[in-house]
Amino acid sequence: MSEINNNDNIEPHYKHQLRRLMSTLKWLVLGILIGVMVGAVGAAFFHGIKFATEFRKSHEFVIFLLPFAGLLIVLLYRLSKDFEDTGTNLVITTISAGDHLPIRKIPLIFVATILTHLCGGSAGRESAALQLGGSMGHNFGKLIHLDDDDCKIITMCGMSAAFAALFGTPMAAAFLAMEIESIGVMYYAALIPCVLSALVSSSVAMYFGTVPDVFTVSIIPEFTVVSAIRYAVLAVLCAVISILFCIVMKKSGELYKKFFKNPYIRIFVGGCLVVLLTLIVGNNNYNGAGMDVIELAIDGRAPYAAFALKMLFTAVTMGAGYKGGEIVPALFIGATFGCLYSQIFGFNSALCAAIGMGALFCGITNCPISSLLLCFEMFGYNGMPYFLLAIALSYTFSGYYGVYGSQKIMYSKFHNKYINQKTR
Repeated sequence: MSEINNNDNIEPHYKHQLRRLMSTLKWLVLGILIGVMVGAVGAAFFHGIKFATEFRKSHEFVIFLLPFAGLLIVLLYRLSKDFEDTGTNLVITTISAGDHLPIRKIPLIFVATILTHLCGGSAGRESAALQLGGSMGHNFGKLIHLDDDDCKIITMCGMSAAFAALFGTPMAAAFLAMEIESIGVMYYAALIPCVLSALVSSSVAMYFGTVPDVFTVSIIPEFTVVSAIRYAVLAVLCAVISILFCIVMKKSGELYKKFFKNPYIRIFVGGCLVVLLTLIVGNNNYNGAGMDVIELAIDGRAPYAAFALKMLFTAVTMGAGYKGGEIVPALFIGATFGCLYSQIFGFNSALCAAIGMGALFCGITNCPISSLLLCFEMFGYNGMPYFLLAIALSYTFSGYYGVYGSQKIMYSKFHNKYINQKTR
């Protein structure tokens, strides 16, 4: 009798383990598939942005076409019946609440972001990549009839793949998708597919000619109490700058909508303002993503007011309705503010710029693990203690602000307490 009971107990356990194995195999396959598909599309997106940037720099007159490119962007979204585009926030709510991501988002964000970069709007590309990859993953999940819970995982999988393809940072990409929706809670169920999709996508994208964003930080000072304090102050200041950036980005959109109800007028006026600002500044340092200025900051040669001007240009561009993203502008702001800090106090410019980039990224996304991994992949591991300290300080001192309004802070940054509130 006891043997029969033992067999009855073993059988369900065996079936449970088998189901786990099959689920793991399923996500192994899906992670690789999403990595290949999104990696290929991400490479095309990378080369589209690259072509647009190079064309704009060699044909400066295209900046005057920005208001008309804006009209075309609004028209495309209107024709697709997408009247209230919330960008990356929609992808985040797809993970949290199961909202539907229409397949039309894929060509829309692809074309609209390239138009923005082509004509000189101040925008990034990685937030657009999160939308692109999330839409591809979500719709592929619906196509193969995954349930709602699995669709959330495959959406994260697509986000990881797209970020890795565009940035060339698979570690940060894998964790960003799991970390970005609920601050303080990590979706470890998505670990295998996100890691696989990020690694595969990054490899596929590089096969098609993408170039990872890697910067040289060769001289790292010894980590002492004095040096720790020097760079800790920079991290805290960057947290304050990240709060300012989040406020400016949100207020710019609100002001545009208050004074210009019609989206066509809104984006046309925004384009004209960017053109006017470019003429006043006298160069195109603040148009597009601005990766060349980030390199200047690493070398300690960025203009003093670069961080403030980039914030202004980005707020005017994104608030009006142009497409792209906030992540690369935040990296620009962090790098140039770090450069300014080094110029004032005579510290290591490359390390200050690197700390500024990591701290700003953490401050606006509230994703400390992803931010730390991003620093490792972009700048190497030699500056580990400085990056670790800077990310911890930025995450704490940036408070409950964030550039994505649909993010939820699940656990307090200051107490061991469940709060479940949205970012400010």
